[in-house]
This record gives sequence, C-alpha cells and structure tokens, in this order.
Amino acid sequence: MKDIKISNSALIVVDMQNDFLPGGSLAIPNADTIIPVINEYIRFFETQGLPVVYTRDWHPEDHLSFKENGGQWPRHCVQNTPGSEFHHNLYFPKNYIIISKAYEPQLEAYSGFQSTDLDQKLKDMNIENLFVCGVATDYCVFHTVMDAIRLGYKVYLLVDAIRGVDLNPNDSEEAIKKMINAGVELIVFEELFQAV
Repeated sequence: MKDIKISNSALIVVDMQNDFLPGGSLAIPNADTIIPVINEYIRFFETQGLPVVYTRDWHPEDHLSFKENGGQWPRHCVQNTPGSEFHHNLYFPKNYIIISKAYEPQLEAYSGFQSTDLDQKLKDMNIENLFVCGVATDYCVFHTVMDAIRLGYKVYLLVDAIRGVDLNPNDSEEAIKKMINAGVELIVFEELFQAV
C-alpha cells in the first residue's frame, strides 16, 4: 500500500483545452479518452473539500512558439478562441482556480508555475502535495511536475489520466523516467481512493 497523503493536497489539471484534443490544431492522440478519468479525480477532490487547479495555455496572436513566428508548434490556444477553451466534457466543481500561462509573446512557459502566481496561491492554502494529470506528458505536465518538485512539493503523477505528444517515439516514457528520478510517485485512481 502506497503512503498517499490526501490532506494539504491539490489537484492540478494541465491544459485540457480543445486545441490539444482530437480535432484541435495540436491534437494529442486519444487525449479525449482520459477526460472521464480526470473527472473522477476532480469529483474526488471536490468531495474531500480540496482545491482543483486548471492550467491553460493562453497565447497571444504573436506567440513565439508558433511556426509562423519561428517556433515548433502550429498556432494553438490563442486567447479567447474556441481552441483555447476547456473541453466541454471536463467537469468543474463549485470552487476552482484557473492559471493562465504562456500569455507573454516572448515567453514559452510550458510549466504552470512559470510567470504565474500558482506557487503563491498553493502556499496561501498550505498545500504540500500535488496530484497532476492532463496533457502533454512530455511537455506541460513534465515541466509543471519538475517545477513543483523543485519548489518543494510532494508530487503524484496520475498515470491513468495523462497523454503525451511523442514527437519522437518514447518521449513520454523518457519524461516519466525523469520525473521518477526527480522524486515523483506514480499512482492510479484506485490507489488514491483506497488512501482515504
């Protein structure tokens, strides 16, 4: 039985936006299939009275990550466009926090902590443990997790609720290995449910 700490915890749902889901401009294969699992995690945290944080890419029109501006990605998650909206099947509890990232034209910002007030918000709520899910395993999930560990949080990666881009084969697998080496713990929903 894993030692999973529920108290002083928050759930981080990374970038479940239309442009990253099937039909979007930067669609991650099968990313929509994890929505029901993510919703279970969200409802679990809601019943425990624990905070749920949703991160989102919130790019200006001229963001440096876009191919037309010399970046490596197609245009995606431009502020106030349908592609930047959260998927309509994603569940939102009564109280939730949205963290917008990569909103400056010249800043890449894969991590939910980069140039945001996420760390401050979590510390204000006395959060010590983070449970992270969403997309993409090898980019925004990876960087958010690594920053969280660097900032002193205990981090659990919800492996049944993540999907990767895998520009190169095994990118996601390699990212998970790096996260484990940094101290992340891998869990699935049943293990969390049993920890209560």
